[in-house]
Amino acid sequence: MAKRWVINASPLIVLAKIGQIGLLTTLADEIVIPDAVVREINAGPPNDPARNWLVEPKVPIIANLNLPAELLAWDLGAGETAVLAYALANPGWTAVLDDNAARNSARSFSIPVKGTLAIVVLAKQQGLVPSAADLIRQMQQHGYRIHDAIVRGALAQTVSEQW
Repeated sequence: MAKRWVINASPLIVLAKIGQIGLLTTLADEIVIPDAVVREINAGPPNDPARNWLVEPKVPIIANLNLPAELLAWDLGAGETAVLAYALANPGWTAVLDDNAARNSARSFSIPVKGTLAIVVLAKQQGLVPSAADLIRQMQQHGYRIHDAIVRGALAQTVSEQW
């Protein structure tokens, strides 16, 4: 089964900050980014690594999404809403986002969801990075917030890592 991911801003931003944004295109067979996510990233600092990565089109940018009223009722950010709208309209796509409310919304619509942590663990499992724990520590140094118990549970899925 093909891995098709629609990506929100936070995974793009944090993975770019630690120099690992390429994991997205390496791990997935196909990725897309909604225009609302691009606008959110472009509103950030001019030297942001994710913003610089978006300068050269590496993945399709999706615009003009139909936003169902049921999804708008969740009152999520524009990027999260666009990610979920795309995944909802395109069965078989996984929403890649970290926001807890957006993840809960995805589950309520039966949209498959992954977070940045899952991307890092998957990269470790596939031998693309030497240490998921090291990457998670780097992510935390750049503002990525996640409870240690969740990190420990995720790292238990790798061969030899502990938190």
